[in-house]
Amino acid sequence: MEEERLSIYRVSRSIKRKENSLYNALRSIYEDSIFIGEISQLWPQLPLLANLRCGFWYSPNFHSTCYFKSTDGHTNNCSFNTSRLNFHVALLAGQKGGCVIVDSTRRGKRFPDSMSRTIPIWTCVLNRAIFNYLNRIGERDSGFDSDSNIYNRNGENTSHISHDWDCSLHLPLWVSTTEKAVIEDRLEEWTKELEASGADIASLVFSLKKPLRPLWISQKTVIWLNEVPDCDSWDFTPIILVSASSSTGTFQIRTTSEFSWKYIPGAGDDEESWARGLSPKVFWNHAYELINSGPDLCNQKVATIVEKHRVYCAHRGQNAPQVTVKLSKSASTDHHSEQERLLYSDISNISNMNSAQEHCIISWLGLTNIAVGKAEFGTNVPKVDCILNCHPELASACLPNAIAYLHLPIVSSKLDRFSLLTNLPSAFNFAKLNLSKGKSLLVCCHDGEDISICVCLAILTSLFNDEGAFDDGKSFNETCITKWEMRRRLVFICKYAVNARPSRGNLKQVFSFLSGGRVSSVSSEALILLM
Repeated sequence: MEEERLSIYRVSRSIKRKENSLYNALRSIYEDSIFIGEISQLWPQLPLLANLRCGFWYSPNFHSTCYFKSTDGHTNNCSFNTSRLNFHVALLAGQKGGCVIVDSTRRGKRFPDSMSRTIPIWTCVLNRAIFNYLNRIGERDSGFDSDSNIYNRNGENTSHISHDWDCSLHLPLWVSTTEKAVIEDRLEEWTKELEASGADIASLVFSLKKPLRPLWISQKTVIWLNEVPDCDSWDFTPIILVSASSSTGTFQIRTTSEFSWKYIPGAGDDEESWARGLSPKVFWNHAYELINSGPDLCNQKVATIVEKHRVYCAHRGQNAPQVTVKLSKSASTDHHSEQERLLYSDISNISNMNSAQEHCIISWLGLTNIAVGKAEFGTNVPKVDCILNCHPELASACLPNAIAYLHLPIVSSKLDRFSLLTNLPSAFNFAKLNLSKGKSLLVCCHDGEDISICVCLAILTSLFNDEGAFDDGKSFNETCITKWEMRRRLVFICKYAVNARPSRGNLKQVFSFLSGGRVSSVSSEALILLM
């Protein structure tokens, strides 16, 4: 009986593996990307943004990215997180007249919680903060002349804007009235948190001509192509939320002239479990080849492509994981029908994803003399005096412009819960020694989004005052650091490093370091000085 149960378990696991195969995932992503392309063409003037990380798979032509988490919008457990303000999205929408955000979700839902609640809450809180800001300016200037009026970046007077500025909460119809009432009860609290965080609300006032408002589009949405409204005709700045995947509750078997495959809703989610080292960028560079390889050869082609990319990165001093893939025993011909070639012809014309992303620009944190970026670009950055490399692997130290270099192999909190905390004292000492001499410092890690951000957070909190001026730790030693104060500093960093995505585990380690005592001595043994 036990063997029979085990056999049933193995069969079910085998079926699940086949349904969630690599080819099924990539083919599903490509099919959904056609829909995304069609929607983006309806409003070509609006920038297309990917909500990380799932949404990044669904187009090769994203203008930028954003980070709205579904965990902030779970049913009856919604929140507004000042660590993920995504101000760059609001500023971009103000400049362009709106934006389109792409995400996806697993079967059973039309939209992920990030689109159902997180983003609607975000737009409402930002609208309310702008409204409050304008009212405060109006009250302050009520006794003065008209010279105190506010003008946006287009030179238009915005002093009248507060009278009809929409601060309502706009949720989709599938969110219940009861839940909406619960969310509305907390809007004032979240607005005060945003205002107290030190966020640059004034920049939103000068950028946005009309209040933000979300709109929802899925594959079930009916759009009359001859009646698509112009964004300028709306009395709000549209944040168009596009759910890439079909909301079918079951796997759909689809066929072409040569292959049959199963459609997976939200296939781009949880890429660690299926992508085998393939990234969205690499996928779109080889999409024609992979889609037409078929289910039997797909794994082998992915393994080859990933390995070539790894070698390419290694030659450039970058890092890419080495992935081992079990190849399928069966094979398939490489013949393709003319109809399929026409279907995928647009892939062959896709150039590499934004070259700007390939040659990533570092982010300078205001006037602090500190920059943050990716480790592989740290060796080519001009006008940087010192480099603090937090990449787990040591990058080549060919630094003609840098006079000091320190490598701290810090790994993710998922791999080591204390890796960052262990290395922060050395990072602090290195930063203090060089910043006190007026040197510029670049802090880099493997992606420039997590570990390097947390190291910068520790440095800014412990060595700089509230105005962002270096004071050698004087203000830090005179105050008791709190999580709220640390969050205010993180908001300051995110203003300049818009792709910052610090993990909760690493933020906890930063707080432990900051609240654990005062570090005043410099350990010269920890430094590697390149004169």
